[in-house]
Amino acid sequence: MLENSATAILGEVIEPSIDPDVHRRWSELADEIRRHRDLYYNGRPEIPNADFDALFRELQEIENQYPELATSASPTREVGAPAPEESSFANVKHLERMMSLDNVFDAAELDDWLSRTPAEAYLTELKVDGVSIDLVYRDGVLERAATRGDGRIGEDITANARVIDTIPHELKGDAPALIEVRGEIYIRPEDFHEINAERHEAWVKTSEKARDQGRRQPKKPEPFANPRNTAAGGLRQKNTAEVKKRRLRFVAHGIGAREGFDVDSQHEAYRMLAEYGLPVSPYTERVTDTKAVQEKVAYWAEHRHDAEFEMDGVVIKVNSLSEQRGYGATSRAPRWAIAYKYPPEEVSTPLRDIMVGVGRTGRVTPFAWLVPKLVSGSTVSMATLHNQSEVERKGVLIGDTVIIRKAGEIIPEVLGPVVEKRDGTERTYRFPTLCPSCGTRLAPQREGDADWHCPNARFCPAQLVARLTYIAGRGAFDIEALGEKGALDLIRSGVLNDEAGLFDLDTAALEQTRVYTTTKGTVNATGKKLLEHLESARHTELWRVLVALSIRHVGPTAARALAARYGSMRALREASAADLAETDGVGQIIAESLKAWFEVDWHVAIVEAWERAGVSMEDDQSERAEQTLEGLTLVVTGTLENYSRDKAKEAILARGGKASGSVSKKTDYVVVGENAGSKEQKARDLGVTILDEAQFDKLLETGGID
Repeated sequence: MLENSATAILGEVIEPSIDPDVHRRWSELADEIRRHRDLYYNGRPEIPNADFDALFRELQEIENQYPELATSASPTREVGAPAPEESSFANVKHLERMMSLDNVFDAAELDDWLSRTPAEAYLTELKVDGVSIDLVYRDGVLERAATRGDGRIGEDITANARVIDTIPHELKGDAPALIEVRGEIYIRPEDFHEINAERHEAWVKTSEKARDQGRRQPKKPEPFANPRNTAAGGLRQKNTAEVKKRRLRFVAHGIGAREGFDVDSQHEAYRMLAEYGLPVSPYTERVTDTKAVQEKVAYWAEHRHDAEFEMDGVVIKVNSLSEQRGYGATSRAPRWAIAYKYPPEEVSTPLRDIMVGVGRTGRVTPFAWLVPKLVSGSTVSMATLHNQSEVERKGVLIGDTVIIRKAGEIIPEVLGPVVEKRDGTERTYRFPTLCPSCGTRLAPQREGDADWHCPNARFCPAQLVARLTYIAGRGAFDIEALGEKGALDLIRSGVLNDEAGLFDLDTAALEQTRVYTTTKGTVNATGKKLLEHLESARHTELWRVLVALSIRHVGPTAARALAARYGSMRALREASAADLAETDGVGQIIAESLKAWFEVDWHVAIVEAWERAGVSMEDDQSERAEQTLEGLTLVVTGTLENYSRDKAKEAILARGGKASGSVSKKTDYVVVGENAGSKEQKARDLGVTILDEAQFDKLLETGGID
């Protein structure tokens, strides 16, 4: 708190003209930012990046209004975080200081930066959500690897870097006498999920062995929270075998000190690094005008999950190194580069309550009712908590401030509480014993299941509404005008008792509803559209009918395979489980689930009612696409001109092929569009045939590309 005389803050004098409340807030923010920054850089963050950004911007705004607070020791002038005192790694000094980046958060701010920073050309690079690393090569040999630390001093992690497959021990070709390479350590999302799965499997095996030997079972490991924290923790392991288990990867994105490395531009520097065998981002592009910069930023906002690493923005750099030197740098960041950060995918917000929802299979899922918050470009007020075990595991209390995550179209989920914000008013959540929709007692389907279900499958209103909505979805009958609101109205009004009567709906039936009638009680435009779409849906493909029945484990892929092999619902019902299991892509579990479903009387009644109403129960083989891709597995990556991702998948499946999401030795072809990224490179590494869009068209038509 300021007195009447000048007060020394962090070794510099702050004039008494500053409002004491302003200075108090500045001090609070500075301390909070330093603490969270240290936690973040050491892989133990307590708040989402978006919350940290908000604190940092508030501090910047105060310092913009009161420049005398912007001392050299302010967090706004500092880079990274010092190595923790308890660190077991030796401290090393970087040959050239590692800097941070300033951020912008919208198109107007980016335009303002571009107008202040004109250049002959710019580079647009994806901002990797990873851990910064500094590599020093002398005469082409890796001499040292270090964390960023505070930008001047980092931790020596050379031994760990040597076990990361994508960091070469020696550079290829005519390497320079010295080059300091800056980059990011990351974990691919698919590898991250496999790491967690492997940890769980290892625990299961160890537990079983302990049980068989009569020993105490080991504690179940907590799953890793996210790739970035897992990478940060992996880099600081003392056991290199544990480092290797994290499947860490490296991508170069800058250069520091160098001798004998003469280039004129950032783009040329990346080309040379790639020739030396260092991985560089395949997504970096050179553009020559500001409009193109904005276009790239807009493109990656829509495709941020297409990259092989997690990213949260685009970095724009002046390409020319001489122009970079002309712009110089502040105490913490270059003036020739800026990071455009996208709306956050993780934020924190108060948890008002925990409630449960009942799905079409009867699964009862707890979900969080939140104070609405903007996340990943949309306002979120509810997020899933998966099951009651997850609520307990995450330690979430009603009244907590919680961290929520929403990645693209993925349903928002609660990651955990911000424990430091608790004030004692929070309370423990109690999972219900009765279904909130029909009052039936809840229970797990099988002993030991984490998920609990409502067993009243036929008459539970919530399950029926969910099934009707699913039936109308694009993956099934694709019936417009039948959403959740309409389905609920059809049930509440007594027009439908279950899905069996769906295709018997007519004008008279809809006149008993609210959603589908005018104020005068006549069928409205939405009701007429519903009847029109029900009529056209009667003539859909057999596989869509199978999907619409909500048979456990029978999704679009299995349904297609079954429909293609048997051709009719009657043939399917008459087939034995053993025969069904021989269908490609089906197997014993799906086969037994299908047979069990048809053993329930009211299930059979649905099929028979639909058939009486004119729903086609067999495929016209003459209209079936020629099976040109039978036995082939294809992966589509990047942006195609004439196919959306769903349309490309549909084209493959309709011709008997398998549409996979990942490249492996079993992949026959990889179809590559614009900005294909890591899947294209993996295909090249494995020797898988790569097709462009024209070759894909020919393959669909003829089954060959010659």
